[in-house]
Amino acid sequence: MKSVIERYNKTKDEPQQLRNPVSELKLWQREAEFLRQQLQDLQENHRQLMGEELCGLGVKELTNLENKLEMSLRGIRMQKEQILKDEIQDLTQKGSMIHQENLELYKKVNLIRQENAELYKKAYGTRDVNAVNGNTINPYRFTVSREVHAPIHLQLSQPEPQNFVMQAGTSDSR
Repeated sequence: MKSVIERYNKTKDEPQQLRNPVSELKLWQREAEFLRQQLQDLQENHRQLMGEELCGLGVKELTNLENKLEMSLRGIRMQKEQILKDEIQDLTQKGSMIHQENLELYKKVNLIRQENAELYKKAYGTRDVNAVNGNTINPYRFTVSREVHAPIHLQLSQPEPQNFVMQAGTSDSR
């Protein structure tokens, strides 16, 4: 394409002798023929790269074509590997962020569990303090691994029914 533009600029800058209609027509006919030939060459090259019309090629041309294809494949593979590396890096960062968020939520759950234990102590005294630390008050159990790349397993269990039986002699002072 650059050569076409260069030829156009060259003829444009030439003296007016080429500006007569006959010489200008011949110029554009030559240009059109040149472009047709270029198109045919590109189409033939494309067909050969696609593995078609190879019977007329010699060993040297086939080797050259093979080298071009191998270099193209190498470039494609490098691009593919780079994209996969970038995706893996993004997913690793997202996984780390989710893991960090999970640790923070675990800390919040433990803090709420401790607050519930303190409230339970205030409300009911020290009689069933051990029940607070079990599954009776907080039926949900979370386990968090400290490893960055360890899989995270959260399990939600159904709360067990709680039977708060009033002991004889105690009064409800609510």
